[in-house]
Amino acid sequence: MDIIFSLLAFILSSFIFFFFSRKSNSKNLNLPPGPPCLPFFGNLLQVTRSGKPFFEYVRELLPKYGPIFTLKMGTRTMIIISSADLAHQALIENGQKFASRPKENPTRIIFSCNKFTVNSALYGSVWRSLRKNLVQGMLSTSRLREFQNVRNSAMDKFISRLRSESDSNQGLVWVLKNARFAVFCILLSMCFGLDLEEETIEAVDQLMKTVLITLDPRIDDFMPILSPLFSKQKKKAMEVREVQIQTLLPLIEKRRALIKNDNINTNDVARFSYLDSLFDFKIEGKKELTTPEMVTLCSEFLNGGTDTTATAMEWAVARLIENPSIQSKLYEEIKSTVGDRKLEESDVEKMSYLNAFVKELLRKHPPTYFSLTHAVTEPAKLAGYDIPINANVEFYLPGISEDPKLWSKPEKFDPERFLSGGEDADITGVTGVKMMPFGVGRRICPGLGMAMVHVNLMLGRLVQEFEWLEDSKVDFGEKLEFTVVMKNTLRARISPRA
Repeated sequence: MDIIFSLLAFILSSFIFFFFSRKSNSKNLNLPPGPPCLPFFGNLLQVTRSGKPFFEYVRELLPKYGPIFTLKMGTRTMIIISSADLAHQALIENGQKFASRPKENPTRIIFSCNKFTVNSALYGSVWRSLRKNLVQGMLSTSRLREFQNVRNSAMDKFISRLRSESDSNQGLVWVLKNARFAVFCILLSMCFGLDLEEETIEAVDQLMKTVLITLDPRIDDFMPILSPLFSKQKKKAMEVREVQIQTLLPLIEKRRALIKNDNINTNDVARFSYLDSLFDFKIEGKKELTTPEMVTLCSEFLNGGTDTTATAMEWAVARLIENPSIQSKLYEEIKSTVGDRKLEESDVEKMSYLNAFVKELLRKHPPTYFSLTHAVTEPAKLAGYDIPINANVEFYLPGISEDPKLWSKPEKFDPERFLSGGEDADITGVTGVKMMPFGVGRRICPGLGMAMVHVNLMLGRLVQEFEWLEDSKVDFGEKLEFTVVMKNTLRARISPRA
């Protein structure tokens, strides 16, 4: 009973402190407008009680509140931006000011080693060092080219798995599950440079899924004073973190031993891996990386490129099934480019329709509907409103990529819009913002180049090897997991090409 009274007293005192400190902190700010909110909870209860994914809740607010508005989510202030002009002003014209990240929830801190990742690090020297090491050491064009054999091998296994599953299930295959496994195999090889058994691959894959589930937001992320009520969840997160370290540590040590003994056989494993760059990596004033930090950075590499690419494949196949004429055009382009031989990466650059399809895919189905959360490095202004340093700045991507002022018939899936001098868009945002599936500006996704290679190659091979047919009417409903996936997971019917 004493514990209950103590907890209630703690919550009450915290509420009083929160209410008055927040009132004093915000009274002089000119924040963007937003829906009415409750004391203490803000709009948090409205969002949770709506029963809708957050992106749907935001979508419904756009007509009323316009391209920039505010949501109060417990102790957090969220500023939602859905305009191409405002995104360009913030991330390109004032890129340095909007280049940081907000405070993370306690669970994410556990898994990010206190924001020691490329995606989560505050804007500054640590972030610059981590990003430089990742880009120059692993994601440069020359380095990506070194893993071409890894990708080709994974694609052959991908096609083989689909054929086998089809033979056992009257021509039916699960798209997302198989695509995810193929991409994960590539990233594992790139990350650790090891030739792993399928059992090990599946174990690590399952672990990564568990980590992502553990990172799902909880109410105490928005209202920290309630954290004592979630002690079991925190304990569970610590246990998952320990399993993550214990699962990846043997892979780290195995690669370390290969390098130490100069025993890298390029016929079996990669000559280089992302992990290799971490063995020698140091930040100024810091000793070499700890094991948890290596685990964190390797996990970021694996998770960052797996679900996003697999999700793109599921939506791509759904669009092929919905539009047989588009599928036929893709197949005809592949045949005219490569003939009867297997499609290779070097062929993709010559295939204008394939590239237009992928661009339209990313416009209509960005893997996530919000870019990674931004924060300002100093108080800033946008559209005449104050952007405080403790605010979560969120960019709602469909508000940009489906804006009728920027796009002709934006509701229509039409790769032709990018051909014959029609519409265009620079997905890096350098020449202007019309779509930003990888973000834009200083915090643009460093894996953009790798993602485009994977998506183009996978899609090309899928169309070259199989005709994709409808098993039942495709449902384009959405749901939010780590990415925005199809509400009803796609099971397609395939017919091998003659």
